[in-house]
Amino acid sequence: MKLGWSDVTPEHVWLSRRGFMAGAAALAATPSFALSGRPSPLSTDEKPNSFEEITNYNNFYEFGFDKKDPARYAAALTTDPWSVEIGGMVERSGSYGVEDLAPENALEERIYRLRCVEAWSMVIPWLGVPLAGVLERAGVQPGAKYVAFETLLRPEEMRAQKSRGIDWPYREGLRLDEAMHPLTILATGLYDKPMPNQNGAPIRLVVPWKYGFKSIKSVVKITLTDKQPATSWNRLQPDEYGFYANVNPQVDHPRWSQASERRIGAGLLGGREETPMFNGYAEQVADLYAGMDLAKNY
Repeated sequence: MKLGWSDVTPEHVWLSRRGFMAGAAALAATPSFALSGRPSPLSTDEKPNSFEEITNYNNFYEFGFDKKDPARYAAALTTDPWSVEIGGMVERSGSYGVEDLAPENALEERIYRLRCVEAWSMVIPWLGVPLAGVLERAGVQPGAKYVAFETLLRPEEMRAQKSRGIDWPYREGLRLDEAMHPLTILATGLYDKPMPNQNGAPIRLVVPWKYGFKSIKSVVKITLTDKQPATSWNRLQPDEYGFYANVNPQVDHPRWSQASERRIGAGLLGGREETPMFNGYAEQVADLYAGMDLAKNY
């Protein structure tokens, strides 16, 4: 089943959105036209990093392993047309356009802390929609316990997919209650711009209380399942990257401490900051893990 934007939105908004999506693909890695999102009480009041910092220092290993490689090479990625296949244990499986999943008039601004497993951090003003609403529209079947995510396999455009090491395409997963949490979003923009290619255009996952690698970019598949899905880093190095990957300053990475972090943009004299449990979102999410051993379930 394929949902049409015109099925759920007035025609003049639908036509406007189609024009927006068509234009997005032509703007390469740093689009300049404006979007807007409703303010959210779930946003932090910390100062966001600049657009330049966010788009020029990040990991997107499909384009290379240097922090600047995504900005250098991601313009090669074709993001229109784009669809996301939703399947598995859902009532309304099918291929959905980005404009169906995250219509412009439903976008919210979510200013979230981002903590990389490499012990650096940023504050990013995303534009997106709650993942819970998307899954509710698809109709989650009883018995579903997990949500699996997958990005595309396109080595002719994503140059580093030609290399060995990671079993492409990149895969991630969440427990269903994590996926349905109000903090979890599908993001299609940052600041007031459509998502730049190097940050996961045209649609990506954002889970702010987990290390950044959980927030998979350029999503093409969402699957509801009753079994814990295999995830890329956990399969590659299970002793270093667990399935949960919750930010936890008390559980070190085998090769470095997670007790503190370096804020990008703070300068050489900015020093390191203490890392809070769940990246500062403990009040909202700690109950998801009540009774769990978070050192074992890392």
